Amino acid sequence: MADGTSGQIEAARDHAFSIPLDEIDVSKVELFTSDTFWPYFERLRADDPVHFHQTSDFGPYWSVTKFEDIVTVESMPDVFSSSSEYGGISIHNGYESNETTSFISLDQPRHDAQRKVVTPMFSTTSISRLEPLIRERAITILDELPIGETFDFVDKVSIELTSQMLATLFDWPFEKRRLLPRASDLILAGMGDSEEQAARQAELMGTFGHFFELWNERSAAPPSDDLVSMLAHGEATKTMDPQKYASNLVLLTVAGSDTTRHSITGGLMALNANPEAYARLKSNPALLESAVPEIIRYQSPVAHMRRTATADQEIGGKMIAKGDKVVMWYVSGNRDETVIENPNDFIIDRERPRQHAAFGFGLHRCVGSRLAEMQLKVVWEEMLRRFEFIEVVGEPTRLKSNFVKGYETLPVQIHA
Repeated sequence: MADGTSGQIEAARDHAFSIPLDEIDVSKVELFTSDTFWPYFERLRADDPVHFHQTSDFGPYWSVTKFEDIVTVESMPDVFSSSSEYGGISIHNGYESNETTSFISLDQPRHDAQRKVVTPMFSTTSISRLEPLIRERAITILDELPIGETFDFVDKVSIELTSQMLATLFDWPFEKRRLLPRASDLILAGMGDSEEQAARQAELMGTFGHFFELWNERSAAPPSDDLVSMLAHGEATKTMDPQKYASNLVLLTVAGSDTTRHSITGGLMALNANPEAYARLKSNPALLESAVPEIIRYQSPVAHMRRTATADQEIGGKMIAKGDKVVMWYVSGNRDETVIENPNDFIIDRERPRQHAAFGFGLHRCVGSRLAEMQLKVVWEEMLRRFEFIEVVGEPTRLKSNFVKGYETLPVQIHA
């Protein structure tokens, strides 16, 4: 069913199906670091798909756990707001504030005005232009990997590939590229104590300093086709507050990095659990057309998105009150048995592989979804071409977050 060990999943299942419904709190970060949240969502989908929990670390919230209900919430942006004015897009209210909000935490019409500034970077034409560079870099990264030795796949492949891509998108100093995914991880790392938060904030300020330097350089130069220049010259963004500019770059870092890097790693985890699928892909790489979206569905790198009700609204037979926090759990919608056939199985030739919630829907659908798929396809084409098998040889360390479902480390060996 999942990445967690069978013993952990079994214990979680016993617990999930034995406790009263009102005690189920799927926001607990430890459920994500141990990968044991799956049975709790299964219970909610079966018994209480729109579920209210009163006493979490993040305050009271509704969980929307079924695919169609998630689509319904996403299709009503006037009722279910993503604005930082009401708390933004994460179950944790502190993810963005009014002072630092990016366009993902704006409602209409400001959302579309700012999003359109960067959309050309993710057009079919732009992605086609980027593909040869991504392939060249993937080849270099993969050809330098050690054979027959244990190494960290997240560091050597997933982060390296995506940090290089981000440096290109931003025209960012290449030698400082690792600051970009690091900034994403710092923001997503959860609440922590005051000392941890202060340390994260200090480190982030250093990265923001580089953002501001680039902003000043690009503002003074003619427009170019990198994301910093687009924001510096775009009609809806060129006069924005520096903090909001930095937040937009952090958003684009997350959008341009996390889906791809955690899905690269998650794909390797899934293929190790299903070695026959690896063998099929190796003999028929054309199956990547369906395998790539299946990897993204199976991994569900964005675990949830949050909205706030601006009016009373019924969803799934429950009345959600104005002001309530509503959390759409993509990780649950992507395993909804009523919509996706055999959702807990990793099936590389699914008939409808793009029927998933991983990129969201409607107004806030991920702007970089096509770029993410293209990067995954390229890196897996090159890995399959080179390696007989990449074996996971130890347990992963997972990101301490209930927002992004990802990996910090994964020990692997490439078979000679």
